[in-house]
Amino acid sequence: MNMSTRSEEFAGLSVAMTTPFRNGRVDIETLQRQVEFQIEAGATCLCPVGTTGESPTLSHPEHEQVIAAVVEAAAGRIKVMPGTGSNSTDEAMRLTRWAAETGADAALVVAPYYNKPTQEGFYQHFKTLAEAVEVPICVYNIPGRTGKNIEPETIARMAEVPNITMVKEATGSMDQASQILATTDLTVLSGDDSLTLPLMSIGGRGVISVVGNIVPKDMIALIDAFESGDLAGARAWHHKLFPLCRDMLGLSTNPIPIKAAMQLLGRDTGELRMPMTPLSSDQETKLQATLAGYGLL
Repeated sequence: MNMSTRSEEFAGLSVAMTTPFRNGRVDIETLQRQVEFQIEAGATCLCPVGTTGESPTLSHPEHEQVIAAVVEAAAGRIKVMPGTGSNSTDEAMRLTRWAAETGADAALVVAPYYNKPTQEGFYQHFKTLAEAVEVPICVYNIPGRTGKNIEPETIARMAEVPNITMVKEATGSMDQASQILATTDLTVLSGDDSLTLPLMSIGGRGVISVVGNIVPKDMIALIDAFESGDLAGARAWHHKLFPLCRDMLGLSTNPIPIKAAMQLLGRDTGELRMPMTPLSSDQETKLQATLAGYGLL
């Protein structure tokens, strides 16, 4: 397929990593094992300290500690695109610069949340960050968490800034994604696991995945099937993955279910930070059934 989007080297599977905790502290050893697991699976990129990485409850020193640990463990074998967003432009600037200096390959920057900037505010925020660093910026648009959509017209304006190269599209709107893909050469990555195939069918280039924490090879198989023109194969993978995405991620707020799943599979301590609370025993029973149904347990 002849695609020439701006950050093609990030096409494929990126994984939104969890941050494992042990007795309330970041568990670096488990984190580094997770990095090895993804390299072995053939993932394109790791995205630590995003929503899945519980960034809202990490202190700034911990945020930096996790980024440094992932960059070090990756050792150039896989790309690293940490979350460096904030609802304060100064704070996002500090984190983004820090990640770039530490050796990250790109920065995943969520739309400023809670304070609801105007479209001009969104534009200026991302432009300021993009002009301050050398690494490419991925605009993470997730209105369900931030409270406000970055409109496609604003994203088209952002695309005029050379260093803004990607969008993590988590609006759930195919119309919005279509408009971005029709008006820019940005590399669009799905922010919803279950929308990976629909998004790729209109020009998306991959996914920043939560289920990729446990089934990276399957998500890669879906993407590869689509890329090679095997639409029936891609659809088969989509239908296999869909109940896992729906039933696991629908149980509770991300990352509660994925951490519970990884604990059951021996890949994370399962420990969460308040205000995130564990699954109820009923939910855990459902999760076990979902994992067993998929063939993981």
